[in-house]
Amino acid sequence: MIYVVATLELKPDSLDALREAAMPCIEATREEPGCLFYDLNASVSNSRRAVFVERWRSRDDLENHFNTPHIEAFREASAPLVESSTVEIIHPERIETL
Repeated sequence: MIYVVATLELKPDSLDALREAAMPCIEATREEPGCLFYDLNASVSNSRRAVFVERWRSRDDLENHFNTPHIEAFREASAPLVESSTVEIIHPERIETL
């Protein structure tokens, strides 16, 4: 099992638009094989930060997720809203940062 923490630093006043863009992706991702948990959280102290918290059965399942049409659609829709992002993949034996 692996965990993913994807932190997005947003452009000002973009949180609502990000939520709207993310909902179809979240719903479709939760149906993917190997997805155990997938949710988007907004920071209570920084309105420009949102964090995806994910749990996957395997790194292969996560890799398959990266290549789905709904993640591609989310990337395109969110690109104008996001200033930067960091993705951490937490394996039982190490942490990967993308």
